Amino acid sequence: MSFKNKVVIVTGASSGIGAAAAKMFSDEGARVVMVGRNEKKISAVAARCNSPLVILADVSKDDDARQIINETVKKFGQIDVLVNNVGVTINNGGLLADDMMSSYDAVMSINLRSCVHLTSLAAPYLIKTKGNIVNISSNAGIIAPIGPGLAAYYVSKAGMNHFTVCAAAELGVHGVRVNTVSPGPVRTDFFENAKSPIDFNDIRPMTLLNRVSEPEEMADLILYLASDKARGITGSNYLNDNGMTIKH
Repeated sequence: MSFKNKVVIVTGASSGIGAAAAKMFSDEGARVVMVGRNEKKISAVAARCNSPLVILADVSKDDDARQIINETVKKFGQIDVLVNNVGVTINNGGLLADDMMSSYDAVMSINLRSCVHLTSLAAPYLIKTKGNIVNISSNAGIIAPIGPGLAAYYVSKAGMNHFTVCAAAELGVHGVRVNTVSPGPVRTDFFENAKSPIDFNDIRPMTLLNRVSEPEEMADLILYLASDKARGITGSNYLNDNGMTIKH
């Protein structure tokens, strides 16, 4: 799959799935725009890519979201692919916790609102290039939580799934495709960033195949959906979770 001279924005590119996708797009000739908040981490990933544009930004802030689009267009003049990958979870103790709404708002702002906002900002440029969007959701969007205090994360991913369908329906008439990748457990720093007591040894037995995926497995699927090989696919949700959903 060649993405030569294609301009690809990847949010959450500092680590995990986003880092793997940025590297893979770069290897395939894309002009990659890497977005993240952790300068040390994103610089390390950028060093493995071919002259990427690195933007330090918080996608949940409206001015930062506009900065991402404006800097991309200023440097490259176009946008061909948007990968909405950024995502967090905050375990707040559940619906009975005193700070339920503050953590809910924080998770929804990053996981869902930022995706909607960036999509809206990028859409006019994607229409010009007949580009596409790949949203990174989770199997959490279609299963019950594996523990208490995770409702905000699960709701945000369910929302992303349906937003993908809505965006695909609206933008399809303009030649823009929108799809979702829903990973199960992937070996990233997700739990570490969330300061969660859960680790991958806890999650592995929950999968039918008794394994945890590597970020590159998700990147492979992202690149496929962003490529011309998937030119007839839009509004779809690709589940890649080692059978966790059907076992659950």
